[in-house]
Amino acid sequence: MDLDMRRVRYFVAVAEECSFVRAASRLYMTQPALSRQIRALEEDLGVVLFLRDRQGTVLTRAGHQLLEDARPMLAMSQGVQQRVRMANREVNRFAIGFMPGIVVTPIVREFAQMAPQLDIDVVHTTITDQVDFLIDGRVDVCYVRMPLPEGMFEVVPLFPEPRVVALSSGHPFAELKAVHVEDLSDMTLLQDPRDVLEWRGRLPREPLAPQMEGGRFPVTIEECLEGVASGAGCYVMPAGMAGFYRRDDVVYLTLDGVAPRMVALAYTKHRTMPELNQFADLSRRMLGPGPD
Repeated sequence: MDLDMRRVRYFVAVAEECSFVRAASRLYMTQPALSRQIRALEEDLGVVLFLRDRQGTVLTRAGHQLLEDARPMLAMSQGVQQRVRMANREVNRFAIGFMPGIVVTPIVREFAQMAPQLDIDVVHTTITDQVDFLIDGRVDVCYVRMPLPEGMFEVVPLFPEPRVVALSSGHPFAELKAVHVEDLSDMTLLQDPRDVLEWRGRLPREPLAPQMEGGRFPVTIEECLEGVASGAGCYVMPAGMAGFYRRDDVVYLTLDGVAPRMVALAYTKHRTMPELNQFADLSRRMLGPGPD
């Protein structure tokens, strides 16, 4: 049995709206028709995806799992369509994703000389959307900070990057150059603790931004730094990003006791452009570790 991608898209709409009525309006279809499509999807999978009660429409455990898998699946499908259309053009486009703190200009310049047949684009990404840009085809390759979802990408490790901690400029540690993660145990970490496995301090009990629907952590780096500046806690980031997000009310200290983040080049496994290996080799030579 193959999944009907149209029904999967309908499912995601209901899951995101927590309402069949609102999802039907969003999809420009009637609520009974949408209910029939969701019921057919449940029959195909042999599971119940939603429960309805007085609080509204809620996901079952199976529904949560499908939602986790469905979003990248739909993005991948969209990316396939986009890449097929682009492959039909006369110009060979090659898009390179990069993020703050990773200087790629020398590599792009040399690669342009090596592959003059390509129309090269350089696309800015962030650490929170690097995977999305790869999956939906907006970039062919992307400089990323690990980790990435396993099994989806070809990854070329380049170099480990130390991490820093962002503190309010009024914090007692603000005049220091470095601090150990254990010295911050009485502070609140304003991000998902899975980002800092060594963290043993406090976590926020309530959402720190109004737009965080049901979440506990700020969604963007800018939101995290607003919390830092206000004295709500601290935020850990790769050292290369600190200069990009410099502000007068936030200081960055070298953070000891935490593992560095690996900077890598990544592309989806189904990509077959011959230039990918050429670009990966060039990146490894210019950014990777030197000879032992």
